[in-house]
Amino acid sequence: MNHEAISVFDMFKISVGPSSSHTLGPWRASLQFIESLKKQALLQSLKKLEVLLYGSLAKTGIGHGTDIAVMLGLSGEDPVKFNVELIDSYINDIKSDKKIIVDGTQSIAFDPAENIIFLFNETLPYHPNALTFLASFENGNQVAETYYSIGGGFVKKEGEEFANQQNVSIPFPINHAEDLLHWCRKTGMSIGEIVLENEQSWRKENETKDGLIEIWKVMKQSIYKGCHTQGFLPGGLHVNRRANELNKKLIGSAVYSNYDEWLNEISKGGNDFKYILDWVSCFALAVNEQNASFGNVVTAPTNGAAGVIPAVLQYYVAFCGGNEQEKIIHFLLTASEIGSIFKKGATISAAMGGCQAEIGVSSAMAAAALAESMGGTQRQALMAAEIAMEHHLGMTCDPVGGLVQIPCIERNAMGAIKAITASQLALQSKPDFAKVSLDEVIKTMWETALDMNSKYKETSDGGLAINVPLGLSEC
Repeated sequence: MNHEAISVFDMFKISVGPSSSHTLGPWRASLQFIESLKKQALLQSLKKLEVLLYGSLAKTGIGHGTDIAVMLGLSGEDPVKFNVELIDSYINDIKSDKKIIVDGTQSIAFDPAENIIFLFNETLPYHPNALTFLASFENGNQVAETYYSIGGGFVKKEGEEFANQQNVSIPFPINHAEDLLHWCRKTGMSIGEIVLENEQSWRKENETKDGLIEIWKVMKQSIYKGCHTQGFLPGGLHVNRRANELNKKLIGSAVYSNYDEWLNEISKGGNDFKYILDWVSCFALAVNEQNASFGNVVTAPTNGAAGVIPAVLQYYVAFCGGNEQEKIIHFLLTASEIGSIFKKGATISAAMGGCQAEIGVSSAMAAAALAESMGGTQRQALMAAEIAMEHHLGMTCDPVGGLVQIPCIERNAMGAIKAITASQLALQSKPDFAKVSLDEVIKTMWETALDMNSKYKETSDGGLAINVPLGLSEC
């Protein structure tokens, strides 16, 4: 069975906001290009460097920080370890000095205004998110390499296949939801258990579990920090942070000094529907306000949808008895597999499929994970994923001002609520009577993506992006 082997750590990656496809992807592509030059022993003779941004990367690149990501990647900085508090000073130095230290070793002249070229009206056929690196050397030779940021931080170099497709053989190969269900039936294992077995093709079980706890740690930090940071988001729209004010209203006079104490106070509030609903929205808003501020988040499966899964997992932890490491690990394992099936059968790139590919997929991932975590069968979990996506079909990506703020931040809250509702519907239903399968809704999503006008695919050429009369100014 031919299959694409996708690890849980491909779906969940520690990242810098605001976009996995427009920020993390170009950052990774830049790092890969530098590695390519080093392998060819060309870095030391590098004289000039230009970067061409095509299609969606050009049209919304400024708002998504694509130019910033490229410069940080070319400088050899790691998106996981880089201190995001230093971004402004780092980039300002490059702009003022008009030079960049490539890979931290090779200083060359570099003016971002001239060396990063936005080709607004050109799109390469393979994927709308494309960037080409043009390098010139002291001997007069030139090298050009093109990379595609295909969603969720995944990067593909033109002419190459993914390394993990060629080198990893997993015990339970999965392309479709029906394949996953087959292995669950054959082994009696849950979705999360199947995924954990597959992960051992990459690393030891304890390493996978430790890595997932680290993923949850970053998710928790983004929730907590977002709930305790006030002010306006950068970019010129003057969008006011709301998670901080909502947190204050909900937490009341409670006294706490860290995440665990805060979580305990939240849990004390009971299970009133409106109370829980407000908290889920607060969790999701917090993460995506952090994302919009170039903060650290986890692609889940993308940055634009980074708040859905943390919000639903936080709901499970705070209100449903999920505050145990093994339960959290199982939740993330299950969610990742649903995301990988969507990636294989459709897309997780808004530039290819609109917002259904981001918020819709993340909602489906969260719904399945919550359903299985709450005691649902494997079929109920897949049913939950199907329900969640069914009610995101056709959602456009139309960021106002090219920023991951309006309507993106609120859409994460809505996606989280839909995931919880989809999970509850599946848990109270019999999959035998379901009329639509997960594979059928994935097929439909992809067909919808192909039919969708390009102006609704993260270009800011249509929808709210052209109908909301908000003037942009420098912040």
